[in-house]
Amino acid sequence: MLYLWPSITLLVVVLLLVKNRNSLNKNKIIEICLLSLLVIMVGLGSIWAFMGHAFMSAQMAAYIGWPAGNPFQLEVAFTNLAFGILGLLCWKIRDNFWTATIIGITVFYWGAAYIHAMEIINKSNYAPGNSGIPVYVDIIIPLILIVLLIAYKKTMIKPGEAV
Repeated sequence: MLYLWPSITLLVVVLLLVKNRNSLNKNKIIEICLLSLLVIMVGLGSIWAFMGHAFMSAQMAAYIGWPAGNPFQLEVAFTNLAFGILGLLCWKIRDNFWTATIIGITVFYWGAAYIHAMEIINKSNYAPGNSGIPVYVDIIIPLILIVLLIAYKKTMIKPGEAV
């Protein structure tokens, strides 16, 4: 399941690049990549995580190596739902809304990566959902979002600039 959202994102990016091939410039390419990540990885991926934590909490807890029945898991579910909604809203709301969404998901993901690292160090929790790819995703996705956002803003044509 970890490869589902990145695969869909990559497919959508390729399709959008092909669809827009006649009007592509550096900024448009970055915009397509960034918006696809926000809507699919952050939006749909977070809603998927919400459903897992809310409706299959015992299985998710086992996957992460945590005890089942912890009410904080439902809080994590609603946090995922909030970021899922923000990610989907990026489709229509642009500019600094993207920045705010990226700041929020970065704090959440990097905080999760820190907690997973502490679980590994302090409790030797090497459960599949607590180590390996999930931790790398928690670190790498925000980095990619930040780099793309900076590149997007730097390549935007300012009012009064020649095209």
